[in-house]
Amino acid sequence: MANKKSAIKRLRSAGRRRLRNRVYRGRARTAIKKARRFIEQGDLESAREAVRVAVKALDKAAQKGIIHKNNAARRKSRLMRYLNRAERAA
Repeated sequence: MANKKSAIKRLRSAGRRRLRNRVYRGRARTAIKKARRFIEQGDLESAREAVRVAVKALDKAAQKGIIHKNNAARRKSRLMRYLNRAERAA
């Protein structure tokens, strides 16, 4: 455990930030999983909407600095590529 006053404050503020960041990171992960599930099931109409929501969640997380912007771009790219392949196959 921290002994210095500044280190104790840092622990408190880091804890608050961690909880706040978890919301955005979890939202993005959930949206990606949901989109992938729709694509795998072949429900392309719902998949398009889910991908749109996932892209928005990833952008929001990147905007807030919770994930790096390149990380968000890579995930969006992979998700769109997965959707496009499914649409071509259908």
